[in-house]
Amino acid sequence: MMLSEGNQSIIPTFILLGFSEYPELRVLLFLVFLSVYTVTVVGNLGMILIIKISSNLHTIMYFFLSHLSFVDFCYSTVVTPKLLENLIVEDRTISVSACIMQFCFACIFGVTETFMLAAMAYDRFVAVCSPLLYTTAMSRSLCALLVAGSYSWGIVCSLTLTYFLLALSYCESSIINNFICDHSVIASVSCSDPYISQMLCFIIAVFNEASSLMIILTSYILIFITVMRMPSASGRQKAFSTCASHLTAIAIFHGTILFLYCIPNPKSSWLTVKVASVFYTVVIPMLNPLIYSLRNKDVKNTFRKLVFTKLLCHSR
Repeated sequence: MMLSEGNQSIIPTFILLGFSEYPELRVLLFLVFLSVYTVTVVGNLGMILIIKISSNLHTIMYFFLSHLSFVDFCYSTVVTPKLLENLIVEDRTISVSACIMQFCFACIFGVTETFMLAAMAYDRFVAVCSPLLYTTAMSRSLCALLVAGSYSWGIVCSLTLTYFLLALSYCESSIINNFICDHSVIASVSCSDPYISQMLCFIIAVFNEASSLMIILTSYILIFITVMRMPSASGRQKAFSTCASHLTAIAIFHGTILFLYCIPNPKSSWLTVKVASVFYTVVIPMLNPLIYSLRNKDVKNTFRKLVFTKLLCHSR
């Protein structure tokens, strides 16, 4: 990746434009994204802490939720600090290695979240459709295997795509019209032919999205059929309520991904791509803990008990 000019070596760099074309909005955007990131960190780490210290939340569903919160925290931390930095500094350059490193970690956590949500859909399917066999079917070892498999596949996808990006050569300085080092923009500014890298990324992306959606849709179709066969309305309502938070998170996450895939000509719709990317990488990690806490009585009750206990201790 290093170019040579005479006896001197030139390290190629990228310039992340981000939202620099809106200088009048920089301060406002900085405050908004800082607030979002603060809520993301507090929400996700708070969720992990509540699940860890509360014994009544030591169940399979919350085991998955704690890992989802960890992934969201890491994903946002990979992307948002650089976004905030570029809003307050004039020098928006980033080395090629740092840019590819950001993509590498973002890819790990992005793919992991995709399959973590699929694993959670399977968990809800077993809970609703086979409640008597739930503890047997969803054993601790199987849950650990599903979580480990999500992380492992994320690492495999990331390292594979990162290897092919590192194999490309890059010009002395290139402009990236985005705030994040995405695979498509890195490959598009390379000086060598990125066809293999782009095709591999396309295949992996389609496989991940199709396979995870297949698991999710199959699980929820079977859940819907089972719930509709329940004789009592209260039973149906209870069954749907256990899936409501997860369905909301899935709809937002995969809806944003499919929207990005469906943009006909990204180069002529950079603002749309940036807004959708912000939602995908910055906003969704903030929304997940809010969705699962606001719509979950167990989490809300546990949080109230912890706050009440803390206030009681201080009053004494």
